[in-house]
Amino acid sequence: MDESGESGKPQRPRESGGGLLMGRPFGVPVYVAPSWFLVAALITWVFGEQLERVLPELGGLRYLVSLFFAVAFYGSVLVHELAHTVAALRFKLPVRRIQLQFFGGVSEIEKESETPGREFVLAFVGPLLSLVLSGVFYVAMQAVEPGTVPGVLLAGLMISNLIVAAFNLLPGLPLDGGRMLRAVVWKISGKPMTGTIAAAWTGRALAVTVLIGLPLVTQTGLLGRSPEEISGLDTITDALLAAILAAIIWTGAGNSLRMARLREHLPDLRARALTRRAVPVQSDTPLSEALRRANEAGARALVVVDGQGEPTAVVREAAIAGVPEHRRPWVAVSGLAQDLKPGMRVSAELSGEELLDTLRATPATEYLVVEETGEIYGVLSTADVERAFVAAMARPSS
Repeated sequence: MDESGESGKPQRPRESGGGLLMGRPFGVPVYVAPSWFLVAALITWVFGEQLERVLPELGGLRYLVSLFFAVAFYGSVLVHELAHTVAALRFKLPVRRIQLQFFGGVSEIEKESETPGREFVLAFVGPLLSLVLSGVFYVAMQAVEPGTVPGVLLAGLMISNLIVAAFNLLPGLPLDGGRMLRAVVWKISGKPMTGTIAAAWTGRALAVTVLIGLPLVTQTGLLGRSPEEISGLDTITDALLAAILAAIIWTGAGNSLRMARLREHLPDLRARALTRRAVPVQSDTPLSEALRRANEAGARALVVVDGQGEPTAVVREAAIAGVPEHRRPWVAVSGLAQDLKPGMRVSAELSGEELLDTLRATPATEYLVVEETGEIYGVLSTADVERAFVAAMARPSS
């Protein structure tokens, strides 16, 4: 499965926070999350117990074989994610990273596909590669002796890739099948948000189905075990697995809805509309005098300028609030200002994702907003941007 964008407030995750860096195929960093080691240990133990029944002569070596299987299985998951990555790069969609984690992997694609057709292809290539891998392992099985270590490993990899493909083709977000369903509804309705809503709610229904249906299916013996062979521990394990899978699907579907609302409302964030008008003042101007000028001009911010009228600093709102009123005639604005650094000048024409990217690149509490001619337009406060962002997210989708 793969996902794009971020959830919650518009913050870009740090690339270094993804776990253990394994490499950069196609220039995209691949990380192994700490949760992967827990799953690898679980797979090693479960597959090792199965090997004890199939190849009892291995003894303790069965766990070494099982560990190899766990690594090879996640290698297949990596191929699945690389398929998404190559397709995204082919469509000129930037990929932040690939992360192998609990129950699979995630390709973090930073932008949405421009057309439903590209969205469908981008989602389908992952399960397609898993199906191809399953076929490759099946062909390789024919060249080895059944009942041997290579034969059992190849059979396990064939079945596991088939399961990965089938699971990801289920029609609900955040799975690849959900993205395919989203693309189809998007194509029919002409609205990407409509596709997201349909696929997300299908994903939530799928989560409930997995939570209830998976334990029932295993208890009835439809997965190859008779009810007499199922122990109490098996029942607990199946219920726990179903709960984890359902939680992952439900949470992913909810995140997909939030991300869709974010993308839909991003154009509402416009630098010009959010900017506070400002008055220019010299660095030695007393704070009380600067505030008087701002009140007369109907401005809500102060910009420090040099003798030629060029802006050099922005007076911080929090610093002004921290000065008692009786001291303001004796405090110069220079002591409350933040020097303008590269990146703190923002064009008044910026909006949406471009505006957020500009603010992320140079974190600050206030920014100088300028016209295309370089003329001072005002001051943009990150607090105002955050409030506008929250308000936009709270509005119902169109």
